[in-house]
Amino acid sequence: MDSENWNQRYAGSDYVWTVTANQFVEQHLCDLAPGTAIDLGAGEGRNAVWLAQRGWDVTAVDFSDVGLAKAKRLATEHHVHVEVVCADATTYEPEEPVDLVVLAYLQIDATGRRTVLERAATWLRPGGTVFVIAHDRSNVTDGYGGPPAAAVCYSVGETVEALAGLTIERAEVAERTVVNDDGVHTALDTLVIAVRPAA
Repeated sequence: MDSENWNQRYAGSDYVWTVTANQFVEQHLCDLAPGTAIDLGAGEGRNAVWLAQRGWDVTAVDFSDVGLAKAKRLATEHHVHVEVVCADATTYEPEEPVDLVVLAYLQIDATGRRTVLERAATWLRPGGTVFVIAHDRSNVTDGYGGPPAAAVCYSVGETVEALAGLTIERAEVAERTVVNDDGVHTALDTLVIAVRPAA
């Protein structure tokens, strides 16, 4: 999808996704000491706002200006500040190193994925973290929801390989429970947490 497709998707007044942070973001990042963070592919800003509420200085990056407008609205509603930057995830470059980069369900092809992950690894200060949560490729056949095209889904192995040079603290296919009118389902996500070694 290009930016115009996502602008159309975000065009309604309601939020497309839940306004609460992703469960894995909450679970794995809640104990990190606040610093500077980039939410890459931030969409409507739910994870960025959650980080800001915990004291992080957050920049939300997305190529959908409509999504980012809703991110700013969500931040205002929660009485926090989130810096927003309308940019392509594959070419964005922060002005200075950061303590955390979050990639949550950034749907992108294999070439773009590797580019983004490799670049994100270079943005970290010593001790900084890259956190990746994304639809796993196995979810297409064995899980629930998410994109039907494996081409925009991640794998643990490829994600770890792209983050070469960082210390991998966690790398797994995580199960996520989805409850809707059809019942209870299990979605399968790539989860990788990697840290830049301290100088």
